Amino acid sequence: MTSTGKLIVLTGPSGVGKGTLLQRLLHECPDLFLAVSATTRSPRAGEIDGKHYYFLTREQFQERIKQNQLLEWAEYAGNFYGTLHQPVSRAIEQGQKVILEIELAGARQIRAKAPNAFQIFVSPPSLADLEARIRGRGQDSEVAIARRLDQAKIELAAAHEFDFQLVNDDLDSALQTLKAKVLSL
Repeated sequence: MTSTGKLIVLTGPSGVGKGTLLQRLLHECPDLFLAVSATTRSPRAGEIDGKHYYFLTREQFQERIKQNQLLEWAEYAGNFYGTLHQPVSRAIEQGQKVILEIELAGARQIRAKAPNAFQIFVSPPSLADLEARIRGRGQDSEVAIARRLDQAKIELAAAHEFDFQLVNDDLDSALQTLKAKVLSL
């Protein structure tokens, strides 16, 4: 008898370590299914369609919106990003735990469409710590850092909306807490 799978949403502000936590979790738990996002942006060097993203034309993406084939979607910097319903539903029906790493707006859309999804919010120990992490990457201008921090304040204010809040103050500890929570679902 196959057990029913579970949809798990992982979100939190940029720079909090979601991607790092998720990569390590998937390495330790290879049976977890990471939902691949769809996008209208062009593939970057080395990106493979269906593995890194589903690369769609703007018209294809808009048709999927019209046909209600997306669990969530948004437009960022002139490109659409979203999660295709069919691969996620198929994996859940096969008993898999499916993880989506998405932004706050997408998590809210998922909550409306899939209220049984388990939603996890990853927080930094403090806003100052988050700023130090973002600056430590050395990738952003002062304007971009200020924009990320302003967005982080909005996102952190919504943390109470989530089923589980995980403070990423120590990567190894946060990973073990995340792993225990996901495996218990």
